[in-house]
Amino acid sequence: MSPEMTPLARAVLAATLARVPFEGWTWSNVEAAAGDLGEPRETARRVFPNGVRDVLAFFLAEADRQMSEALAERDLASLPIRQRIATAVRVRLDQAAPHREAIRRALALQMTPAYASALPGDVARTVDAMWRAAGDSATDFNYYTKRALLAAVYGATLLHWLDDDTPGQEATWAFLDRRIGDVMRIQKARGRLGILAAKLTAPIEAALARRGPKAARDWQG
Repeated sequence: MSPEMTPLARAVLAATLARVPFEGWTWSNVEAAAGDLGEPRETARRVFPNGVRDVLAFFLAEADRQMSEALAERDLASLPIRQRIATAVRVRLDQAAPHREAIRRALALQMTPAYASALPGDVARTVDAMWRAAGDSATDFNYYTKRALLAAVYGATLLHWLDDDTPGQEATWAFLDRRIGDVMRIQKARGRLGILAAKLTAPIEAALARRGPKAARDWQG
C-alpha cells in the first residue's frame, strides 16, 4: 500500500479539510493538521512527500473511491443510460456537499499555472469512474468521446453546484438534466450520421470489392 493510502494519510486529509475553508490549501495548513492529530509536523511530509499537490490528488482519489463504492450499491443496470450518468454525478456532488468551500478553493488553486497541468487528468479519472460504474465497457473511439462529453457535463454542473443556494440544489439537478439531454441529442446525431455514411459508401465499397483489393485500398487512402 502506498503511503498516501494509509489510515494516517486519511486522518491528515480529514484534519486538513477542517482547516481549508478558513486557511486554504497551504502546506503550513497541512502541517498544522498533522499537529491537530497529535503528530509531529514532519508527519505531513512523510505521508504527502510532494506537498499540497499530493494532498489534492489524494482528496480527489478518495472522492472517486467513495463515489464508486456508493454507486456499486445501487442497481444502476436497471436504469436508462442517461439516468445512470445523472445518478453518478448527483452522488459525487452529494458526497462533496460537506466540503463545498474546500472544493471551491481547490478549483481556484488548480487554475494556477503550478497546478493546472494536473486538472485534465483529475477530471478524466473521475468521469472514467462514473462511466465504469454506469456499466460502460467501450474500448474503441467511443471510449474517449463518452468521457470527453461527460467531462464537459460534469465540469459545468460542478461550477453551477458551487453557487447553487436553492433548496436541495434543485437548480443544479435541473441544469444537469438539461446538459445530459444535450449530450444525448449529440450522440443520436452522431449515430444517424454514421448510418447515413454507411449507406452512402456501401455501394462504392461493394463496387470496389468487385474490382479487387488494390482498388479498395486506393479508395480507403
